[in-house]
Amino acid sequence: PGQEFSAAQGSGFVISADGYVVTNHHVVENAVRIEVTFNDGSVQTANLVGSDPRTDLALLKIDSDQSFRFVEFANEEVRVGDWVVAVGNPFGLGGTVTAGIVSARGRDIGSGPYDDYIQIDASINKGNSGGPAFNIAGEVIGVNTAIYSPSGGSVGIGFAIPANVVRDVILELKQDGTVTRGWLGVAIQNISSDIAESLGLADAKGAIVTSVTESSPADKAGVREADAILTVNGEVVEDSKDLARRIAQLDPNEIADLGILRNGDMQNIEVTLG
Repeated sequence: PGQEFSAAQGSGFVISADGYVVTNHHVVENAVRIEVTFNDGSVQTANLVGSDPRTDLALLKIDSDQSFRFVEFANEEVRVGDWVVAVGNPFGLGGTVTAGIVSARGRDIGSGPYDDYIQIDASINKGNSGGPAFNIAGEVIGVNTAIYSPSGGSVGIGFAIPANVVRDVILELKQDGTVTRGWLGVAIQNISSDIAESLGLADAKGAIVTSVTESSPADKAGVREADAILTVNGEVVEDSKDLARRIAQLDPNEIADLGILRNGDMQNIEVTLG
């Protein structure tokens, strides 16, 4: 008595014959009951397997023994200019399809530490969240998640989580119900062109350590303030976001070999991640 309940609508897509469904975390956050409505009007209840707020992804499992039609993720990365088709449930208008192109890759929209969005100009509106973005081969290249809009409606700037990120997160959610990421224990900033010049670097790539958390894995391994982290396990670090993503892709207790520039000298420090 006196309780008020609200209903949220979003989109999603089936990724396996046994009824696993991908959507956004914010679509099912705090949900008491989840229902999946198909194009033919049939409705199935679903259970939350797990969700990851930091990438805004969630995995559901339809409560049924029947076999479902499903879609697959693309293996190749999209290119700017590739055609893209967004499918979803904008404003409750289920089964809506819009088309456009990939406008940009690697967008950071300030939503979290692992931002790496595909920008598309296919119309995305309220209710599209969690729906698939397809390439022209019918493969999922991303999960439609956010829009930029001064008006609240689509102005042709939408953002999708890339398929490679979705695939990795969903695998962990299916196995453990949660996502575990490696932790280094440093605060970092980008290496600007001015900083690169002062360090004698040819390119403004990598990340500068601005502080080290006491007793963190980085602290125990000997990482210091003002160290420039240029590589992780031999791979070049583009910027601070790239470093955060690379460390997050590793598991706790895994060793990260950091290529560090300190006082003009390159050295390698092995950190056992937390």
